[in-house]
Amino acid sequence: MSSGAEFSYLVAAVCFILALKGLSAPRTARYGNWIGAFGALVAVVTTLAAGHLAHLWLIYPAIAVGALIGVPAAMRVKMTAMPQLVAIFNGVGGGAAALVALSEFLHVAGDSGAIGLGDQAATVFSVLIGAVSFAGSAVTFAKLQELMTTRPVVLPAGRWLFAGTGLVALALAITGVPVRETWILTALLLVSLVLGVLFVLPVGGADVPIVISLLNAFTGLTVAASGYVLGNTLLIVAGTLVGASGGILTRLMAVAMGRPLTGILFGAFRATAVDGGGTAQPRRPVRSGTPEDIAILLGYARSVIIVPGYGLAVAQGQHTVRELADLLAGRGVRVRYGIHPVAGRMPGHMNVLLAEANVPYEALLDLAEANSELGSADVALVIGANDVVNPAARDTPNAPIYGMPILNVDQAEHVVFCKRSLRPGFAGIENELLYDPRTTLLFGDAKEALTKVVAAVKAL
Repeated sequence: MSSGAEFSYLVAAVCFILALKGLSAPRTARYGNWIGAFGALVAVVTTLAAGHLAHLWLIYPAIAVGALIGVPAAMRVKMTAMPQLVAIFNGVGGGAAALVALSEFLHVAGDSGAIGLGDQAATVFSVLIGAVSFAGSAVTFAKLQELMTTRPVVLPAGRWLFAGTGLVALALAITGVPVRETWILTALLLVSLVLGVLFVLPVGGADVPIVISLLNAFTGLTVAASGYVLGNTLLIVAGTLVGASGGILTRLMAVAMGRPLTGILFGAFRATAVDGGGTAQPRRPVRSGTPEDIAILLGYARSVIIVPGYGLAVAQGQHTVRELADLLAGRGVRVRYGIHPVAGRMPGHMNVLLAEANVPYEALLDLAEANSELGSADVALVIGANDVVNPAARDTPNAPIYGMPILNVDQAEHVVFCKRSLRPGFAGIENELLYDPRTTLLFGDAKEALTKVVAAVKAL
């Protein structure tokens, strides 16, 4: 490799590191994304210009087809569908890395039959983890897209089926290092695909974002191993960065959920009752209000904390929320936003949503800050959130979200809950907060309902 190519790869690696640094804070996330994209462009152009690639007549059309699929998908995707797009793109990356490693194995074995022990171990690792990432990401996509149930799916003897499949995959992986036969790697690929499906099926909807982060780490490690097989330092660096950052994010999210990662991944196998109150309950009375009622409650409050959730993203009501907050601030009301780290369908979902409406970062409170303020708040306005404010996380041991730190909106003097209906949230469990005497429900689409509240506040 020429010194110019090595320098370009170094520039790309530095861009990836700076991108991760930028993505660590909402204020700099956009710049971090651009820096990362520039680094990827530098890496691709350098590789294509290096002059050592064969079959360019296949590579360029593949790039064109990928661009024709990926660019429109990314541009047209709704904010609410971003997590499943991330999931499927991540899965494709893991599957591609596994296939690249397998292809390199077939190429080298066909030419000389001599493959180093380290290269073979990396190939086996890429096939195993990449296939798990691909199949697992496909299931997370199906769950998030609601093509299948979002609740944990526990097959008969599921734990033994998962354990048996894992042992078979492990045995094939160990055998595949010294015994360098194509059929072993092919069998490992197929068994690993099944393992990926069984790995994600028992995970409940509220925990899917954590699994996406973990699978993202898997993909990064697969890319790094493929880079070792190909002798490409940049792939090793980029894959290691993704693997490490994905692993750290997974741990942080598990801490935010207040449960160990093993409990999140395999808790459904041990649960005796996983619905946590999600079964049909007798219909109970609730207190609902009109937009005018809510406007009076908000307009004459001293402190309001807004809790955004997935329902706000679905309705694309972030600009309406910003308008309401500005109106209330003009009346002397102190308005802030309580942000739960796993609200929505992916890490930072609510931060990105509110950033689209240019909500000041200073007005965003993290979980601990919001909970310290909720006890003195006059009104907690919950918009489309459910699981992240559900007291079952504190009070119901058999609930799937039990132990997860929540926003304690029930400590506010009044709670306004903007919801389409009384249906449970993504975790599929009842929310007792809806029936609390201090809770007023505002039914309807978040954007439409809040637009009426804005009009009513203006009329005060």
